[in-house]
Amino acid sequence: MDRIKLLESGFLYLETPETPMHVAGLSLFKLPKGVQQRTFMARLADVYRSTAELRQPFAHRVGQGMLGRFGPMYWEEDPDLDLDYHVRQAALPKPGSYRELFELVSQLHSTLLDRGRPLWEAHLIEGIRDRQFAVYTKLHHATIDGIAGIRITEGSCSADPETTLDVSPLSIEAHERFKASRGHARANDLDPSETELKAIAEFFKSQFDTSLHALGLIRNYASTWLGFGDGLAVPWRHVPHTMINTKISAARRFVAQSWSIERIRAVSKAAGVTLNDVVLAMCSGALRRYLEEHDELPAHSLRALVPVSVRKDDDYDSPLAISYIVADLGTRDNDAIDRLETIVESTRAGKAMLSELSPREASLYATLIQTPLFVASLMGVADWFPPVSTVISNVPGPREQLYLNGAGLQGVYPVSAVFHGFALNITFVSYHDKLDFGIVACRQTVPHVQRLIDYLEQSLAEREEAEEAGTKHFAELQRQSRPHPPRPG
Repeated sequence: MDRIKLLESGFLYLETPETPMHVAGLSLFKLPKGVQQRTFMARLADVYRSTAELRQPFAHRVGQGMLGRFGPMYWEEDPDLDLDYHVRQAALPKPGSYRELFELVSQLHSTLLDRGRPLWEAHLIEGIRDRQFAVYTKLHHATIDGIAGIRITEGSCSADPETTLDVSPLSIEAHERFKASRGHARANDLDPSETELKAIAEFFKSQFDTSLHALGLIRNYASTWLGFGDGLAVPWRHVPHTMINTKISAARRFVAQSWSIERIRAVSKAAGVTLNDVVLAMCSGALRRYLEEHDELPAHSLRALVPVSVRKDDDYDSPLAISYIVADLGTRDNDAIDRLETIVESTRAGKAMLSELSPREASLYATLIQTPLFVASLMGVADWFPPVSTVISNVPGPREQLYLNGAGLQGVYPVSAVFHGFALNITFVSYHDKLDFGIVACRQTVPHVQRLIDYLEQSLAEREEAEEAGTKHFAELQRQSRPHPPRPG
């Protein structure tokens, strides 16, 4: 049995019937020409249910010690693994619109995973308009983060439409094939003496780095709390209470939409900021409009918890490797340019802080940030004193067009978790030439969340107009500043 780490077990401790702690991905595909949908889906289900040896966590359930739920937890192999339970098929009623697909996903995402079984489900959904189908894969957050989830999708697909998936994408064999395709060998293929030497060196380095940076990190945070920070945003400081910082019900609402990466990148280049900063500005403008609509716009700006991957490029096995920064969304500012400037200042300060930490330190910092969030939620006070306003996450995805048994992957839409005090989550994945947004909210406390899709588009258009106006203004200033030829006497 493998003991579950503190960062991972936090998601298990936090879970209640109202706050399921699973995350999911909704992959949308288009069937190849000449293929009969029912036959295609039946074969795909057979592959998912194959008896190939599954990797952790797909063949492992949560085990508990003598202290029960609130003591140490372990991963133990499930001797009665029932793949027919975990892999399910569904079909949308006609006409099979996206609205109906999102409603089904909302319902699937509202129910707890069975703790007596491995913590995952895969739903193969057919009957979507234009010869499309979807795979909704649901896993507990204790078992996976966003990048690990994307790699499952990448491992099941191929850039070659002629490639056929012949083993379960959840199997050890599929995982090793994927790692090999990325030029990464098994860890146990390394020479043992080399592994041991690296472990010893890493140990001493981590001890030295931690002792060196811990004091500086504490000093930086303390100065921010006292009002002497340099743009760094921290939990609880000046975080307003809004309708999205409430206790939640078990019912969820999921909506999704895609935007062109080139369109967003054009804005980022014109403004001289990162693509992620532009997306945060989109979210800022959308949330500002939404709260204004409900007469809930606070005087202080919203603060977003932004997960940051600390995963090494060659790490294909860690279930979780994340840390966090807090972004000031600048929602108190009516002007779009001012909001973007506020966002950039806070994200740069947060990234600068994380850049000084080793991956081990960054994971420790994530635990330190996450623990009070969980404690506040468990004590039922997260809605009284919200540490942040919401969670906005960016997950880098595949850059090339992918296929599953010849079916083109159309979109990769994240379906994240919400919990008490955080009734709204916005996550986006970069895939090929698009950014695929998935928005999850408590159905009861955050009504009409689908309007955020329209507001995101309006915010992007607003940024485009601001940059276009700025470009024209700059060009006019340049023209006026040019030296004029002397006039004839």
